Amino acid sequence: MSELILISASGLAREVLAMVRSSGQYDIVGLLDDDKELAGVTVDGAPVLGGIDDAVKFIHAFLLVCMSSGRRRQAVVERLARLGLQESRYATAIDPSVQYPEGCRVGRGSILLRNVTLTAGVTLGAHVVAMPSVTFSHDDDVADFATFAAGVSLGGGVRIGRAACLGMHSSVRDRTSVGDYASVGMGAAVLSNVPDGETWVGVPAHENDVQVFAQDNH
Repeated sequence: MSELILISASGLAREVLAMVRSSGQYDIVGLLDDDKELAGVTVDGAPVLGGIDDAVKFIHAFLLVCMSSGRRRQAVVERLARLGLQESRYATAIDPSVQYPEGCRVGRGSILLRNVTLTAGVTLGAHVVAMPSVTFSHDDDVADFATFAAGVSLGGGVRIGRAACLGMHSSVRDRTSVGDYASVGMGAAVLSNVPDGETWVGVPAHENDVQVFAQDNH
């Protein structure tokens, strides 16, 4: 059985721990986290072995970045790449309940939790996180580091940008897109394209004017 180290002692890491142990996909060696107060602590039976940069010491273990933020996952992967870690070092964790037919692709470093569904011709990039009961319909194309909270539903032919974040039970209409680093609020219904970097909320979803105003005056 291949060894696995989880990066970040987060809630997501605990969910991955439970999933991997129940499925027997990997042998969990431990976790890495930069919080010095966690050094030597045990999280759900898995020891915190050191900081993130210590990943280079575990040459025989696969890695999985368990941070809920796509931007933070991207920063860690880029940081470890500068230390010489290649993309081939990352595992992929898929719950046995996931519907994953032939013709769909899931990139390295991705995490798909219970009851995620991929219907046909779905492409998920690297380091994508999908929480329970997310639905990807036919021909959806998801870029690296995107994050889907529980219950998100995408129509067919949807495009999701790099490190985009979709809130719990939000939905996206067929053949529309959510841009790079964009966010969709909890329960929002996206009926038109969300531009890069914007936050949209509501039903139907629209730009969050309050947040934009706050950013403009930051």
